[in-house]
Amino acid sequence: MFEKSTWIRLPRNVVVGHGVLDQVGEAVDDLYLSGTPLLVTSPTPNELAGERVAAQFEARGTAPQTTIVERASFGAVEDVMAAAREADADFLIGIGGGKPIDIAKMAADELDLALVSVPTAASHDGIVSGRGSVPEGDTRHSVAADPPLAVVADTELLAAAPWRLTTAGCADIISNYTAVKDWQLAHRLKNVEYSEYAGALSQMTAEMLVGAADSIKRGLEESAWIVVKALVSSGVAMSIAGSSRPASGAEHLISHQLDRIAPGAALHGHQVGVASLVTEYLHSGEDGEWRNVRAALENLGAPTSAAGLGIDDADFLEAVTTAHTIRDRYTILGDGVNERAAYEAATVTGVVERE
Repeated sequence: MFEKSTWIRLPRNVVVGHGVLDQVGEAVDDLYLSGTPLLVTSPTPNELAGERVAAQFEARGTAPQTTIVERASFGAVEDVMAAAREADADFLIGIGGGKPIDIAKMAADELDLALVSVPTAASHDGIVSGRGSVPEGDTRHSVAADPPLAVVADTELLAAAPWRLTTAGCADIISNYTAVKDWQLAHRLKNVEYSEYAGALSQMTAEMLVGAADSIKRGLEESAWIVVKALVSSGVAMSIAGSSRPASGAEHLISHQLDRIAPGAALHGHQVGVASLVTEYLHSGEDGEWRNVRAALENLGAPTSAAGLGIDDADFLEAVTTAHTIRDRYTILGDGVNERAAYEAATVTGVVERE
């Protein structure tokens, strides 16, 4: 008898388009949320969008409170929870890039409050996913949390964001290529549960970004539209899977290790993009898809090498050979890649220079 059951939590509404920042109030009404919101943001997003969102609620006769997140940490989650209790907030609105939205997501989950996500940069799929990423010391924790009930993504605002944030978001999606391969490998070798639907959605999203890379241009709203749709699809794939597996494999382990070895050197999306060149080579050899991945990153103007990330070749190779120790997640790295194999993969793909 089939007795398996699962809960798939997805956003109810995703609002994407020109000027939709001014429709946050309508999006809240459509969710039948009422009462006082707490706006969770950081300094620049507050100037760009937070004040406009606050004005919408003030015009409706509600006085929203705003709390500013300076840096991502578990302490910041506690601070937001305290601010929400003090304001007697009925729901949270996360405004900004990955940092304030992830912190708001985790705080809302702990408080059992609804969350609306308002991204100001298309830098990663956290704007819609049921995961929050928080650094602590020399490690980064990925924490499960309910996804936002709604996402309001203004393409005018996203197109005006720093281009490097957009290319990081694109590279994060492109890295799904190898994340899905790792998931399939773990399913075959370790009997890890695999979702055909979530895997196919994630892979299709990565292929779409690779195919559209040469048409994604700085400042174009059409480009922002393509990127945000891909980020939403990736986040939905994770919600369907009930884990980060569709979008996080060996390339993310390498990135997490780089955060330890060379903290702050590069954006997360750029790191996983470069790491995916190496992991694709490890999966498929010289005739694999790594050339297509590299071409897509080049078309976007995203880094394709350790030097492009601002990371020493030796540090990158160290990350590749030690990344398997980061967490108990089976990937193409297995129980470790030796130095010679890591060097071959990284030099053939052009990630590090041959000595």
